[in-house]
Amino acid sequence: MNRTVFFVSESTGITAETLGHSLLSQFDTVNFEQVYMPYINTELRAQALTQRMAEAADRDGARPIVFATMLNHEIRDILKGGNCFYVELFEVFVGPLSAELGVPPSLKSGQSHAITKPSYYTKRIEAINFAMANDDGIRPDNFHRADVVLTGVSRSGKTPTCLYLAMHYGLRSANYPITEEDFERGDLPQLLYDCRHKLFALTIEPQRLQLIREERRPGSGYASLKRCQDDIKQAQKMYKRLQVPVLNTTTQSIEEISSQIIKMLKDNLDGGAASGGKTAVI
Repeated sequence: MNRTVFFVSESTGITAETLGHSLLSQFDTVNFEQVYMPYINTELRAQALTQRMAEAADRDGARPIVFATMLNHEIRDILKGGNCFYVELFEVFVGPLSAELGVPPSLKSGQSHAITKPSYYTKRIEAINFAMANDDGIRPDNFHRADVVLTGVSRSGKTPTCLYLAMHYGLRSANYPITEEDFERGDLPQLLYDCRHKLFALTIEPQRLQLIREERRPGSGYASLKRCQDDIKQAQKMYKRLQVPVLNTTTQSIEEISSQIIKMLKDNLDGGAASGGKTAVI
């Protein structure tokens, strides 16, 4: 089954896309062609979009699905009048929430991604800059300034996880790749032992690691299955010696790995507050 899905908004469309993707993930037997349509903020643009919906319906033999965050009722009515299955996400939640709070909504578009809290926005930008400047162990002397430090073998997912933690949570994130020297020595540097309270290790199944490395260096010894198996085996021994949490990135997304890290950091923070100890502040 093929269905076209439009993510529509009079602003960025990030909310419509995020919530829409979450709902579509429950229907993995359907092939969705996804169309991202931000800034549909005039009646003329809305009318042009209904034409695209009609074309999609003719092509698929079924009306397209529209996930929208549309506060303008005139534009919303135009879209609803098109040949589509229309889901207005704000309509589902804002009305009942307003009734519960006893406060009318502001009905301003783009609020969820606007710079409503400049201090937090600045913190996120600084965290992103920190993650980029402290990638791949470039500045191990900065690990004491990091909120979280990741370690793992090459291509286990350290860099994208650090950037996600910085972008979405404003955490200063650094990472340390296990090197040939570490494997030869059979242990990790003392600086990682010094930051164990905020250190997380990433692991991955050798077969999956081989596929990732093969894309980077096809046919190399670096990408061989034996090399991947040896690297992971040695790394696991180091993690056991460090006694730090180990997260498997084989089948988990960056979002899932990050959420686990956030939870463990918060647990550490709560435990530190109760015992008077120091932990990373989120």
